Amino acid sequence: MVSTHQSGGGVALSTAKPFIAGGLVFAIGLMAVDGQSLGRWLSTASPETVQGCEKMVQSNAQLSREQLAKLLVVPERDPKEAVRKIVAEPYCSLPQLQVRSGVVSEREAYPMAWDPAVQLVILYENDEYAGYRFRFQ
Repeated sequence: MVSTHQSGGGVALSTAKPFIAGGLVFAIGLMAVDGQSLGRWLSTASPETVQGCEKMVQSNAQLSREQLAKLLVVPERDPKEAVRKIVAEPYCSLPQLQVRSGVVSEREAYPMAWDPAVQLVILYENDEYAGYRFRFQ
């Protein structure tokens, strides 16, 4: 006699496989990035840095939801001008830093129009768009 009963573990494992594979890909990607430099960039997310803008550019600059939506689809390594067509002048420029060895990076902060305590920080390397992150005050 053949049993047709399946244990719950088999179903759970088959649904978990994509998540496990995704986690492995993510972990490998993180290992490929220079972790020490990335850590330095992430550590600059403290509110002290936001309040200490190196240079105020446009004190009334804010980023709308529409601008944010357009920016999120800009591919990395596009020219800085492509990003500037979407976001215009920043609120302020943050101190330069070195995210990767031998490359000086520029950062610009843009407060969100719907919540100025949230800022979008855009990173440029060699006048190319290198990414973004959110900063919460």
